[in-house]
Amino acid sequence: MRCDRIWRKARLASLARDHEGLGVVERGLVACHDGRIVYAGPANDAPALDAPEIIDCEGRWITPGLIDCHTHLVHGGDRAREFELRLAGATYEEIARAGGGIVSTVAATRAASEADLLAAALTRLDALIAEGATMVEVKSGYGLTLADEARQLRVARRLGQERPVSVRTTFLGAHALPQEAGGDKDAYIALVCGTMIPAIAAEGLADAVDAFCEGIAFSPDQVRRVFEAAAAHGLRVKLHADQLSNLHGAALAAGFGALSADHLEHADEAGVRAMGLAGTVAVLLPGAYYFVRETKAPPIDLFRRHGVPMALATDCNPGTSPLTSLLLTLNMGATLFRLTVDECLAGVTREAAKALGLAHEVGTLEAGKACDLAIWDIDRPAELVYRMGFNPLHARVWRGQ
Repeated sequence: MRCDRIWRKARLASLARDHEGLGVVERGLVACHDGRIVYAGPANDAPALDAPEIIDCEGRWITPGLIDCHTHLVHGGDRAREFELRLAGATYEEIARAGGGIVSTVAATRAASEADLLAAALTRLDALIAEGATMVEVKSGYGLTLADEARQLRVARRLGQERPVSVRTTFLGAHALPQEAGGDKDAYIALVCGTMIPAIAAEGLADAVDAFCEGIAFSPDQVRRVFEAAAAHGLRVKLHADQLSNLHGAALAAGFGALSADHLEHADEAGVRAMGLAGTVAVLLPGAYYFVRETKAPPIDLFRRHGVPMALATDCNPGTSPLTSLLLTLNMGATLFRLTVDECLAGVTREAAKALGLAHEVGTLEAGKACDLAIWDIDRPAELVYRMGFNPLHARVWRGQ
């Protein structure tokens, strides 16, 4: 079999679903052609392979490239001042109701040039790439007008042109109520559904639609209208759900066949059961949980009991999770949420791919999938979860390169 490149003498964590645990192969080999894996498995079982480039991994570990399936990379400004206020005792809700929070980032984003937005986002993206990320999801939500939301999404698309990384974009117009809406949430949701979603869909700027279902954001009925509009324009949905209270966002997301429901600290068993039946992924965001000093963890045991896949992501954003390290996210998932090593690593590969609707394309080391790899200088996969402030990435491979 003719290949472009072969990686041999490697230990593989394939993450394939039909393998136990991490799908470990001690004496493994990966071969690719035209950016796709043609073989990944035991070297002794490989077909006859021929390639102009053969790379000796010298016993290093290969995992699928890491996937950050929930970020807000494109934004203006920062919220370090609000961080100081939280340290002094102010709550997330108090800061938001006083005009801080998301709306302060909206003002900074609207004021920034497209070049400035791109430059700042590239800095954040580079930090993720340096730790083995080969795919990221990027949400809008800091423009809250059609022009500014579209500008955010265009910048997000450009990230994938400026760097060797795959980018998925999500329209999050229903993130917060802009000040010019005068407090009329229903009128703003009508704008999102009747104007923004049709225009975003027509221009092909978004791969999915998201919303923030919470008391300080939008009600379940308002989110339902957003989801109906998304479906009418052929877009899958995701949801910021049950982060600060239980508005039954998990069940709402599941009812629309959502790719994922994210945060979920206050989700109840009925919502988790609905997610399991719908195949909706739980995207856990320990960076936000840590940063805002939450005390109620997501119901991990319920997710396990009802067969809900669990992904992990940075939630990189200026207000509640200024985090650009998937490796630290792994450690947080284990220490704060008590996920196992296997769950953590699946959460930033296989399950993260599922949360983006791309389980057929990326997330495991299997023939036919994109050749996105992370090659690590470690003795065992647990090191990726156990250590903090440690980046053992030896090489990152995107689409076979």
